[in-house]
Amino acid sequence: MDFGRLPDLRYVDFRLPPDHPETAHVLARAQATASQPPGLYVGCPIWTNKEWLGSYFPLGAKEPDYLRYYARQFNSIELNTTHYHIPDAPTVRRWREAVGPDFKFCPKLPRSISHERELYNVDALTLTFTRAMQELEGNLGTCFLQLPPHFGPEHLPRLERFLLDWPAELPLAVELRHPRWFADRALADATLATLEALGKTLVITDVAGRRDVLVQRLTTPVAFIRLNGHGLVGSDFERADAWAERLAAWFAQGLHTAYVFIHQKDVRHAPIWAQHFLGRVHALTGLPVQPPRPIPQQVQGSLF
Repeated sequence: MDFGRLPDLRYVDFRLPPDHPETAHVLARAQATASQPPGLYVGCPIWTNKEWLGSYFPLGAKEPDYLRYYARQFNSIELNTTHYHIPDAPTVRRWREAVGPDFKFCPKLPRSISHERELYNVDALTLTFTRAMQELEGNLGTCFLQLPPHFGPEHLPRLERFLLDWPAELPLAVELRHPRWFADRALADATLATLEALGKTLVITDVAGRRDVLVQRLTTPVAFIRLNGHGLVGSDFERADAWAERLAAWFAQGLHTAYVFIHQKDVRHAPIWAQHFLGRVHALTGLPVQPPRPIPQQVQGSLF
């Protein structure tokens, strides 16, 4: 994730802002309807991580098996491959069959919908995409609409129309990137209230160069967090601790589900960050999410 990435972090204030006042109201309503323990899902943007061969994947594993091994390390994925093309139903079924029953896919909407047509005249594409994603069945988490950086508040009616037409049975999160969504507090509050009224989740993006998008405003009982790390520097671990504390507070207040997706330039850093983060969450909440661990590798014997 290059959005908001900075080469120099010395002057970045990585502290999480306080909760938006409406977040407490959303969580209070969620707590009243909670019927099962909360869920925490952590993952990466892709599973074809060849750099994990010999550590988190078996040495010599073949690419068609990478998803199966990935799902033993993480319980979710920000499915970026769907941003570039819509898979056919047999492909989606193979994905579903490669993971366990508790694994969640969070597919990103195709760029043909979000970036090329900018939500205009996309009914056919949306139908094709949503039908394909329904093949994930119980492994479908929350779909993810990333709006392009130039898609500003002047297009709010188009966004509302798209969200109204979106199939109600498929959860959807929305990432806003244009600075003007956040520059005016009244406009931001109105936009986020619209997402809440339509039952759509706001994506919370934690990146160094765009602290304006880090709005601690929940619009549903689901938190969808994208975190851009910087190579396991000190601030990465401080942010892990801060997010663990914030999620623990939200879970205590009624949050149903949290998705946390890790973006590191070197994918070898993502499991290490996840181990730290999940250890801290477990200490605060007791949630039993298994962190990624290097797997024992078979060593060929020697005659001598």
